[in-house]
Amino acid sequence: MRILRAAMIGDVVGEPGLQALEEGLPKIIAENSVDIAIVNGENAAAGFGLDDAAFARILAAGADVVTSGNHVWEQRDFWQTLETDARVLRPANYPPPAAGRGWLRIEKAGAAWVVINAQGRELMTPIDCPFRGFDQIIAAACPADAPSAIVLVDFHAESTREKESFAYHADGRAAVVAGTHTHVQTADERVLPNGAAYITDLGMTGVLGAVLGMDAQICMDRARRQVLYRMEPAAQGSDAPKIQGIIAEIDADSGKALSIRRI
Repeated sequence: MRILRAAMIGDVVGEPGLQALEEGLPKIIAENSVDIAIVNGENAAAGFGLDDAAFARILAAGADVVTSGNHVWEQRDFWQTLETDARVLRPANYPPPAAGRGWLRIEKAGAAWVVINAQGRELMTPIDCPFRGFDQIIAAACPADAPSAIVLVDFHAESTREKESFAYHADGRAAVVAGTHTHVQTADERVLPNGAAYITDLGMTGVLGAVLGMDAQICMDRARRQVLYRMEPAAQGSDAPKIQGIIAEIDADSGKALSIRRI
């Protein structure tokens, strides 16, 4: 049996998150013999969306693919990069003609990998169905006459029920289904019956001693006054930013997960 290791890293929030990623991801990759690293970068550009500078820093830190979510549209100048660079994904189930792509197939560490970015609809914008979208991507990316591939999914969603339902829908076809979006790491990591490693949320990369990586005072003012003050990433202060995510071990031959553990 040949074992491959995939790291999936939670939403990078602003400059503190970028700094934590730059310092910590190379160590995570080296110390855990990681074969492929997926990083969600949708909050990397000052807390809202992605820009070219943040994208370049995430790649330089060791990410092979950068996923995103509903905030990826915040920086309009980045839409051109979504169109031209296959290493950055937006949720696949945004309807056409949304910029960019939602999945890619790459070769790494002697294996084929399919990375899929999808977005939930419960308590979020009701875009196209992620379940049917996943089925269509698998049919296109993993045809019967092509070599098998290891499938990794970043499911960017609010609802725990929808995330777990999606994971069971993908079980047996995906090696990993990792939830993102809430910035709160969950403690329910497990391998499902047909070999998909699952966690409801990877967490975030940034200042944990804050509100979702954002300035706590601004978030409190929004909640108490019901005024939509613009949120800002929390200052680092005495709380050094952290990386959260998972590492999954995968059987390269079967494409099924053997284990999953939190970072």
